[in-house]
Amino acid sequence: MKRLIPVALLEMLENWLSGCFAFVKWYDSHSSVFNIRSGVRQGLVLSPYLFSIYIDDVGKLCVFRNRSFVLLYADDILLINSSVSEVQSLVTACEKVLLALDMSLNAGKSCCMHIGSRNDKPCANVCTHDDRQLSWVNELRYLGIFMVSSSSFKCSLNHAKRSFYRVANSIFGKIGRIASKDVLIELLKTKCMPILLYGFEVCNLCKKDLSSLDFVVNRFFMKLFRTSDISVLTVEKCSSLTCPVLF
Repeated sequence: MKRLIPVALLEMLENWLSGCFAFVKWYDSHSSVFNIRSGVRQGLVLSPYLFSIYIDDVGKLCVFRNRSFVLLYADDILLINSSVSEVQSLVTACEKVLLALDMSLNAGKSCCMHIGSRNDKPCANVCTHDDRQLSWVNELRYLGIFMVSSSSFKCSLNHAKRSFYRVANSIFGKIGRIASKDVLIELLKTKCMPILLYGFEVCNLCKKDLSSLDFVVNRFFMKLFRTSDISVLTVEKCSSLTCPVLF
């Protein structure tokens, strides 16, 4: 209503979403039908927009606080500030808005991380409204990116490399002896490379990081072409892959 949406449209949405029913199926057994009294339909085109409007007041918290940033993606919230006391104030304000929306902060899945020149020094505890402490960690995951505590913003490559090895070895183990090298390289490009490079466009990768990612692909090519000659690998990669980030 604050957005001056026509009343007729609001009534239509209310009538539409209030008529949601479901039941639980377990093998051949079914529960009784019950009414879903809150939430939006999963997979509905309008659902992301409706949820964004519903939680929009959380994103507005940074407007009234100096040097504060609130990043929202669905129900994942990232609070950024240069002061621990301001972070505590931001967490308190965020909880207040969420409670008014009949939502709550999951302290078990929430944590704090320090990035800056004194990142190795202990910080004061950040607590929720019911005195649950948020743990300080050296690494956290946000939207699939693993950030690490250091003197500057830095991402961890270890999880991406492990995921690449896991998928590449799975493909190679199943069809490596029967499929052609062209097929394996195409699968590498479409299935493995996106996993290895996911989200790294937002990271300031140094030469050492690029060499580390390059080594991961080299290891797979050594296995594929049964060679350890780096000159052969370089020629094969340049003719097979089109990845300007690494090669």
